[in-house]
Amino acid sequence: MRVQKRKLPKFRRQEWFRYRRLGEKWRRPKGKDSKMRLGLKGRAATVKVGYRNPKELRGLHPSGLREVLVSRPEDLEGLNPSTHAVRISSGVGRKKRGQILARAGELGLRVLNPGRKGG
Repeated sequence: MRVQKRKLPKFRRQEWFRYRRLGEKWRRPKGKDSKMRLGLKGRAATVKVGYRNPKELRGLHPSGLREVLVSRPEDLEGLNPSTHAVRISSGVGRKKRGQILARAGELGLRVLNPGRKGG
């Protein structure tokens, strides 16, 4: 039996919907009378240790593969196609990106951000 990652609720900041400036980034509710801090029924979920995933699944891509950041074609050597997925670094240009994609295709590696087709 394969252990699977659990779906987590979207942990959003208290009253994120009321003020656009707050954003959806998580902040712990600290108010004295905060219903969210008290964990009352019907309120948004708060971050708790019980939501944590098993150790072997943390940091995995949703596909179940471990992400590896690559900036040169040589970085692909020694990666296992059944356990690793490649993410090309954002600073890589078109020429080197093409070389990385070609080499990843030869090695059978999955590229998570291949970019546009045909240029």
